[in-house]
Amino acid sequence: MLGFASYGPFRAFAAYQYTVEHSLYVAANHRWHGLGKVLLKELIERARRQQYHVLVGGIDSANAASIALHLGFGFKHVATMPEVGFKFNRWLDLCFYQLILDTPRK
Repeated sequence: MLGFASYGPFRAFAAYQYTVEHSLYVAANHRWHGLGKVLLKELIERARRQQYHVLVGGIDSANAASIALHLGFGFKHVATMPEVGFKFNRWLDLCFYQLILDTPRK
């Protein structure tokens, strides 16, 4: 597998029905070839077609490549939660980035 992208409910309450949180992964040996851009562009297009209003991405604060990718698509940094993850024998800060879409149609 070269990579994958998906999204699902942000919160399990009706008030958040137009918001989804996405995941994006590109295999280490396939990074820096544009696959992340292709996957993120498709996620955004699908979310628009499905009438979602906000895409949320949670990104490790040290993942400069993912942050740059999201900023390039217009995502904005909206929050940082210090030390909420633990991986590679260290605490990780989780940054939330969001993209507000021009949906849903009223």
